[in-house]
Amino acid sequence: MPLTDTKLRNAKPSEKPYKLMDSLGLFLLVTPSGSKLWRYRFKLHGKEGLYAIGEYPLIPLAAARAARDQARALVKQHIHPVRQRQEEHQRQTYEANNTFKAVAREWIAHKSVKWADVRRKRVERTLEKEVFPKIGALPIKEISSARLLPIIQAIAKRPAPVTALLVQELCGSVFRYAIRTLRAENDPTYALRGVVERPRIKHHSPLSKGDIPVLVRKLSDYGGSPVTVAALRLLMLTFVRPGELRQAQWEQFDLDAAEWRIPAAMTKMRELHIVPLSQQALTTLRDLRKHTGDGVHLFPNVRRPNSYMASTTLNRALEYIGFKGTFSAHCFRATASTLLNELGFEGDLIERQLAHQERDAVRASYNQAQYLTRRKAMMQAWADYLDSLVDKRKVVSFGRAA
Repeated sequence: MPLTDTKLRNAKPSEKPYKLMDSLGLFLLVTPSGSKLWRYRFKLHGKEGLYAIGEYPLIPLAAARAARDQARALVKQHIHPVRQRQEEHQRQTYEANNTFKAVAREWIAHKSVKWADVRRKRVERTLEKEVFPKIGALPIKEISSARLLPIIQAIAKRPAPVTALLVQELCGSVFRYAIRTLRAENDPTYALRGVVERPRIKHHSPLSKGDIPVLVRKLSDYGGSPVTVAALRLLMLTFVRPGELRQAQWEQFDLDAAEWRIPAAMTKMRELHIVPLSQQALTTLRDLRKHTGDGVHLFPNVRRPNSYMASTTLNRALEYIGFKGTFSAHCFRATASTLLNELGFEGDLIERQLAHQERDAVRASYNQAQYLTRRKAMMQAWADYLDSLVDKRKVVSFGRAA
């Protein structure tokens, strides 16, 4: 006789487990501890099997019968319901561990060995803001071009075409990593090439000799933070990458040896970069230490003191003093490269100081040590030259240094 809810509720435990039979192989097993467990008994290929459905009353009578019917349908197709459930569980577990977000994080961890910290954070921030909320939870192999297209188009229409292209590029890298690790079969970003037109990039020009004294005077009159002024002065004197300067920590500086050693983890090329410090740079650093010397970073973030200066701060300051659209913080590097070459300094010295990648690893190691003394002379000559542009009374000779 089929079971009823009343009979199920009134079933009491006894010293030994017992069964309450329903129909078509479904029964309730009542244990001495009081648990009431749904079971379905079936026969497949001449062998009996037992399929666990769940516990009553968490699974009520109607739901237990529905689960039995599903299992019976599988048996009629000669499919073992227990193994089918195990395979489904494995599939769900696999897909949960191979969502776009999970694979993307794995790809970032894989690439971070060669990336500077600032690049890793930029990639993470872009994916977390633009991609993960839309497709992060989806199994990566199920994401199609049609899924990606509206995401990229919406970003481009903001309008932010550069960000849209970056998102497309990052997604493509994640999909190709998934293909290499056998978790995807194709890269859906391939079909989207040309959907967003790459905007024409307007490159800022380096400063001319006549621009430098104008910039220096405007910095002197700048009414903003003296820490920002110090950052721009150091950028002019050292021409490191702005990200390396913003992340700089006091422990990296040896003022007695007049050296700044940027750790490999903070450089674009992932190798230690030594920056000789001119007397003018040392003076700027000693003045700066009065403002931020008690902390970790030379240029702490105003809103988050435990972090470093925001990426927009330096360019906003340059815009404020009149260089909007014509000059950026990164252009100090092009300025130094252009003028030092005009002054006759050896190209290898300049390239080494700019920390451009050396094609020959042996030559790179040689240059790092061999050129250091000459680079120190060049950096001091560069600082003196900047002073001479501002004050015409100062005359600098570059014969021996160059």
